[in-house]
Amino acid sequence: MAEPRIVFAAPASGSGKTTVVCGVLQALLERGMRPVSFKCGPDYIDPMFHERALGVPSGNLDLFFSDPKTLRRLFLRDATGAELAVIEGVMGYYDGLGAATDAASTCRVAEALDAPAVLIVDARGQSLSALATLDGFLRYRPDSRIRGVIFNRMSGHVYNAIKPEAARLGVRPLGYLPKLDGLSIESRHLGLITPGEIADLSGRLHRLAEALEESVDLDGLLELAASAPPLPCPPEPSYPVLPKTRIAVARDEAFCFLYKDNLRLLERLGAELSFFSPLRDAALPSGTQGLILPGGYPELYAETLSCNRSMRQAIREALRNGLPCLAECGGFLYLHRELEDASGISYPMVDIIPTKAWRTERLSRFGYVTLSAKRDGGLLRAGETVRGHEFHYWESGDPGIDLLAEKPAGGRRWDCAHVSETLYAGFPHLFYESNPKLIERFLRRCAGEEGEAW
Repeated sequence: MAEPRIVFAAPASGSGKTTVVCGVLQALLERGMRPVSFKCGPDYIDPMFHERALGVPSGNLDLFFSDPKTLRRLFLRDATGAELAVIEGVMGYYDGLGAATDAASTCRVAEALDAPAVLIVDARGQSLSALATLDGFLRYRPDSRIRGVIFNRMSGHVYNAIKPEAARLGVRPLGYLPKLDGLSIESRHLGLITPGEIADLSGRLHRLAEALEESVDLDGLLELAASAPPLPCPPEPSYPVLPKTRIAVARDEAFCFLYKDNLRLLERLGAELSFFSPLRDAALPSGTQGLILPGGYPELYAETLSCNRSMRQAIREALRNGLPCLAECGGFLYLHRELEDASGISYPMVDIIPTKAWRTERLSRFGYVTLSAKRDGGLLRAGETVRGHEFHYWESGDPGIDLLAEKPAGGRRWDCAHVSETLYAGFPHLFYESNPKLIERFLRRCAGEEGEAW
């Protein structure tokens, strides 16, 4: 299928990818177009920002979680019918799973999707030297797929002077962004926006779009995206027919890290998703047969979560009575007896994990992991794997020992997670499509089926 698509990449993090992507999306919206967006890698925050602040459907594209065929299938679910698919890269264009590999890099995503890439070069303090960076990225791979360039933090005078030289390198010069005081979008903080900040953010995005319309060749970007060849759609896998189940999914400011593809797999396997708020609701949704507590920021809302005693009690009683539950990272923290907030104050939580969770001063076990079952359980069989990602500053007095986590590069291993016949609770965020059988078993448990036959 011919789906217009384009990848925005950069030599390194902090080059301006998020600012350019947000500005382009806003400008397209103001032209009356219907774009969709994607973020390379496992990050929840940029897709969440695109959807909440811009109203643009967004998702993740990750070649550690998915093979190229699955990646294309998941991409086309959202991209089909959109006027443009905007794909934001991660880190530097060639940076992959390890220091010396481009596996799962933005470059590999562009290859898997047969998509043209635009390199965003941070030109602060440079003029002609910015072309040396561009030239190096073009030469590093025989087919880099880099077809255009945008210079960030460059004046119009300098851009017009070097534009012919950029064209001689074989790419399309697509414009520049001058230094935009107060308009740049810092990706590190996007997930922490509050409703009170959205109005100001909306105005900032409108001003950013206006700036891009003046200095970036948006029509050229659309032409480049339209040059992407047809992308064959891999067939959907066959899914088992499962009993209908009602799954309660926590979703509010404290629990907001949800992969869209995870939710879709649940629904394709027959789950009816019922969203609720552990911050505000008094009880689980009526008829709940299973529970999902995703990651997020429970540490920022520890006092409010603790004060909602009826919800804590409802979840504690349900889990002790055997309600199946998947609790990832922030959801895992919520299940602890106590949770320390960012100020160092501890608050009572659900008390399924009978210990305390507390803040550390650095990221713990950051990055991709493959999780292997050490023995047969209700959700995984011995030796089976599921892929995930860790990113947390909080630590637990009992992180679990039921799964073996292994980094994809370097071979580091450690034990993690609590897994029983009905429970997964641990720091790793899971990508369900990497082992749909786990989710099938979870839903069968929710329906009350015994596990011997599956």
